Amino acid sequence: MSQRFYYLILSCLCLCASCAEEKVDEGLKAGDLIFQDLDCGPMCTAIETVTEGVNGRDFSHCAMVIEEHDTLKVIEAIGVAVQITSMSDFLQRSNKVLAARLKTSDKGLISRAVKYSKSLLGKPYDDVFLLNNDQYYCSELLYESFKVANHGNPVFELEPMTFMDPQTKSYYPVWVDYYHELHCRIPEGKPGLNPGSISRSEKLELLDIKIKP
Repeated sequence: MSQRFYYLILSCLCLCASCAEEKVDEGLKAGDLIFQDLDCGPMCTAIETVTEGVNGRDFSHCAMVIEEHDTLKVIEAIGVAVQITSMSDFLQRSNKVLAARLKTSDKGLISRAVKYSKSLLGKPYDDVFLLNNDQYYCSELLYESFKVANHGNPVFELEPMTFMDPQTKSYYPVWVDYYHELHCRIPEGKPGLNPGSISRSEKLELLDIKIKP
């Protein structure tokens, strides 16, 4: 197994789970965002350390709620591609989640974001975490979906990415090994975003919703 593939498994935790669907609180709607603390090891720790989530929470993954055949699921960039995942599979990875909803007066924006996200199904996962390469990582999927839905105007803000430990000011070893496997430079300072930064957006309303079986 290559080191690159090993880290992707750690970062995504694509575990097999029950086929039974989750019964979700009726307050959750298509277009809502779910932030998740995966606890996947060194890579997730590195992601969570460089950007704190809302209210001091740690998040290493995010997804959008969609409705399929009267059932709420999530669309996410994880593993090898953008895909639709059942709530049960999503929560099997980790039930440490937080839901949020975009505050907007444009009622069509949410449905347009959901529609655009579905148009990206099957697009490759963005291993390098760079924008505008027709590949998507979890936060980028949300960013692009809402940007397109908002007529090309970004809803969430980009920030210079960092892969350095804020204490030592050195690259996390996990990122050094990861990008060495990819044979490319660490994109330090390139524009991007992560689950923690999106969760802190003032454009989101945090939801007091318990997502459970």
